[in-house]
Amino acid sequence: MWAYILKRLLLMIPTLIGIVTITFVVTQFVPGGPVEQLVSQLRGHGAGGEAGSAAPQGAYRGRQGVDAARVEEIKKLYGFDKPAAQRYVQMLGRFARMDLGKSFFQDKTVWQLIREKLPVSISLGLWTFLFTYLISVPLGIAKAVRAGTRFDTSTTFIVLAGYAVPAFVVGVLLMVLFAGGTFLQWFPLRGLTSSGWEQFSLLHKVTDYLWHIALPVTALTLGEFAVITIMTKNSVLEEIHKQYVLTARAKGVGERQVLWRHVFRNALIPIMTGFPAAFIGAFFSGSLLIETLFSLDGLGLLSYDSVVRRDYPVVLGTLFFFTLIGLVTKLIRDLAYLWVDPRVKYD
Repeated sequence: MWAYILKRLLLMIPTLIGIVTITFVVTQFVPGGPVEQLVSQLRGHGAGGEAGSAAPQGAYRGRQGVDAARVEEIKKLYGFDKPAAQRYVQMLGRFARMDLGKSFFQDKTVWQLIREKLPVSISLGLWTFLFTYLISVPLGIAKAVRAGTRFDTSTTFIVLAGYAVPAFVVGVLLMVLFAGGTFLQWFPLRGLTSSGWEQFSLLHKVTDYLWHIALPVTALTLGEFAVITIMTKNSVLEEIHKQYVLTARAKGVGERQVLWRHVFRNALIPIMTGFPAAFIGAFFSGSLLIETLFSLDGLGLLSYDSVVRRDYPVVLGTLFFFTLIGLVTKLIRDLAYLWVDPRVKYD
């Protein structure tokens, strides 16, 4: 098994290099880079690099109207005075030392930005993960045991509705109903905590925090629990019809004992082995639209803003970090099979 782990760890290196390389190459051909962004701001046109009026129609004019020497100074500031190959090698060297670089437009390193945004993503991801599995697994088991009954049919409609309706649509509906829309104003619209949260008592801090995350977590949970519910139901149904279950019943084993001692243990193997990926992924795959809708400054919003502003160190640094986390999580998921199912061998 140790040889398998070592092989997987070594394979992570070319995977990381490949993903970062493709992204780096793409950034070299995207118009409106950081130099054009800053030049456009100096010209008083915002951050979009808009076209001027003197250049031919259809041409990119992000640098027009700024002295060429000033443009060269800006290129040197961002390191674009060096050849792309040299910048690429320097970037790989930094990543090898786990130095993700520094933002072009914020006086902070990429690590600092990630640490600042991580609490929001952890809050959304952790609670969404817990509620999703606490609802989905029991519901999936109940649907499998009562397959074909009125309970199964009615809950299937609810599950399919949750799967079909996007999380941001649920979020908008919750805001309209409970956050100062047309109906009630029970919940806040912005942030994870109220102003002056540091001066609150412990109980007040907890209730204020839960008050703020109630709507976004509800929206994310309703948008994600359907897949786990159906997976659990199908897995339990598959195990119920296997030969060992029929044998246990023929020997007179009680139905409850058959379900919980035999079926439940084997049916949850694919669910349990997905725990590491779902647990870690929940922190970093928070909905950008949910963060925007409820004004939550998390990692999703950070990634989106860095792409829009062409903040390449943040784009490449966060991509490297997320990819590394994803590869390690997949390795942990595969090793989890060994823990829950001794029949699996990686020799």
